[in-house]
Amino acid sequence: MSELTYTRCGDYYIPDLKLSEQPEAPIGKYGRMRRRYLKEHRPGLYTSLILCEKLYPHLLEIDRAARERMDVMLPRMMEAAGVTEDLKARDPMRWVGLINTLKAQAEEIIITEIIME
Repeated sequence: MSELTYTRCGDYYIPDLKLSEQPEAPIGKYGRMRRRYLKEHRPGLYTSLILCEKLYPHLLEIDRAARERMDVMLPRMMEAAGVTEDLKARDPMRWVGLINTLKAQAEEIIITEIIME
């Protein structure tokens, strides 16, 4: 452990604290949802992750896992519901409605299983 240094500010000494370098990858939609969930519903865990400098890597991992889950789940749900390119050509409005419904269902599953775990 390195020695702490202090800076004098008036009559007080303030420790010179720095965070370690974090990767500069952007946090996606699901990572931001996880951060909001932790902040509002799990403040102890949120604070602990911040203090251990593990919040950012945790949010990146949650975002990656949620996107991968969506990429696997959505095609299977489309196949089960009979959403095909033929349907898209015959009845585009019905196809769009079904796709939007399936995306909403998949996202609800992801939020329940990954974001709010």
